[in-house]
Amino acid sequence: MPRQLRAEQTRSTIITAAADLFDRHGYESTSLSDIVEHAQVTKGALYFHFAAKEDLAHAIMELQSRASRRLASDADGRGYTSLESLMRITFGIARLSVEDPIPRAGLRLATGGVPVRPPLRHPFTEWLELSSRKLLGAVKESDLHPETDVDIVAHSLVCFFVGTRVVGSSLEPVTRQPRRLAEMWHMMIRGMVPVPRRARYLTLVAQLEREIRTM
Repeated sequence: MPRQLRAEQTRSTIITAAADLFDRHGYESTSLSDIVEHAQVTKGALYFHFAAKEDLAHAIMELQSRASRRLASDADGRGYTSLESLMRITFGIARLSVEDPIPRAGLRLATGGVPVRPPLRHPFTEWLELSSRKLLGAVKESDLHPETDVDIVAHSLVCFFVGTRVVGSSLEPVTRQPRRLAEMWHMMIRGMVPVPRRARYLTLVAQLEREIRTM
């Protein structure tokens, strides 16, 4: 196996192991020795890629940010309405959280006081801007009531989305997140979407949740 490919695989193994431990035990409670043991690599291999635990946390948050931007870019390229696009992005993030420890750890790190180093932006800032942009588009497309305060709704949506995972991580398995997300969207659709357009989006919620459950 070429040396560069082997190094890339080792780095990926270390990141995945660190993400799993950060997600299950928290950043502060996880040591580099724990990560070495969980990844089944040598300390030298870990230090070759990461000088400190904070560097590992930053790498995880960067991967989470890339995944979120990729989901948003994919939705933008498919011609969805603004509201459908936003819904699909949130369910996409939920799906990644169910499948992969890296997005789960990224969220826990973002809520745990780990500093975000430039040029990386805090994920909540990115999500707020994305939500505001999509919600503004939904108002213009008449999928939301015209008096909707986009900034307030975007803030509430991000808090609700993050909160369901933070609270749920202590009370229920991660596989429950799609159901919680569907509950969130049911409430928001009934409160914000004009009656003639509600059925379409309520049906979409059921479809998106079902797609995750059958994967």
